Amino acid sequence: MNLVFVRHGQSSWNKQNKFTGWVDVGLSERGKSEAIEAGKVLKNLNFTPYICYTSFLKRSKDTASHVLNQLHIDNSFNTLKKEFWQLNERHYGALQGLDKIETAKKYGEDQVLKWRRGYEIKPPLIDQGSEFDPNLDDKYKDLSDEMPLGESLEDVVSRVKETLSIIVNTTKSGNVLVVAHGNSIRAMVKILEDISDKDIVDVNIPTGIPLAFNINDDKITRIGYLGDKEKIQKLEDEVKQQSRLKE
Repeated sequence: MNLVFVRHGQSSWNKQNKFTGWVDVGLSERGKSEAIEAGKVLKNLNFTPYICYTSFLKRSKDTASHVLNQLHIDNSFNTLKKEFWQLNERHYGALQGLDKIETAKKYGEDQVLKWRRGYEIKPPLIDQGSEFDPNLDDKYKDLSDEMPLGESLEDVVSRVKETLSIIVNTTKSGNVLVVAHGNSIRAMVKILEDISDKDIVDVNIPTGIPLAFNINDDKITRIGYLGDKEKIQKLEDEVKQQSRLKE
């Protein structure tokens, strides 16, 4: 069966080039269009998901709804849609809400690149009890897990491992759609393709573009991004440039 990842469409803070992390912002108009287009691409390929997984965040869930609507699947169902907080974006700690370019000007491009793309390096942590502390958010109040105050990509890989195992196992029953975030998808792709800690720095996940894998027993084969190749390259380059200072 096939496993398809879709990073949520552009969010309002993506548009403003802010570090978003776990801040629960919605989609921009472009993001809604990207989600709808992703659904159309999957429909043209006759992709029908047996189950759809999302994070706890609005931009993930709204993107999934737009995609499923294009596939003419009623998004009011419960059994076909499951949320995992482990699919949330990487928590960007005290960087959340900051403009990426202004942050690069203040700390330097190299430091911001390490925070954004490095594997082991955490951003500065937020203070407990502060505005963006997820432990105070009602979405997470019934969970036994301690929510992070900032994460490295290594932390994200650690938290998605068990969830990814569940997702892969469900492909035995049919096609699976996962609508998540740039870093949670990077983490899962790293695991599936055994990408090194060094090479994962150069992996960028564009918004709203389906990324497909075929899973047959224990064999996992990357199919790749689905859609217009020129558009995909443009969106990947856009992600790379988010904290680059113009020369």
